Amino acid sequence: MAKNKTAPTTKTVASFIGAIADERKRDDAHQLIEIYKSLTGLEPTMWGPSIIGFGSYHYKYESGHEGDMPIACFSPRSTSLVIYLTGPFPKKEELLKKLGKHKGSTACVYVKKLEDIDLEVLKKLIVACMKSLRKQHPS
Repeated sequence: MAKNKTAPTTKTVASFIGAIADERKRDDAHQLIEIYKSLTGLEPTMWGPSIIGFGSYHYKYESGHEGDMPIACFSPRSTSLVIYLTGPFPKKEELLKKLGKHKGSTACVYVKKLEDIDLEVLKKLIVACMKSLRKQHPS
């Protein structure tokens, strides 16, 4: 079975953020780290080359595929901040409508800059996602 590409690494979060050329994106990443730390009570870890994760959960699909993923995470990519909100969870769509300027996909929210969104709504989304993942994958 294929090994997951997204796994904790030894790269430091500080060195990753320090290498971001865009000052606003660096500042937004630092602000997101503080938000995630306050919500999770955990320190950030690099997952793969570009995901900043907090904590982890173990999943196993009916197919037998299994692995570990961060319980909460984001990635400051060159074009946008990617906030991972995995799976459906209660009030997700309702909260996304209140979030502010963003684009979305099934598991990700793409934000150009934090000033474009309501950070209190973002916090509610992150907490709801974590609760759902913990319920689905107790460990």
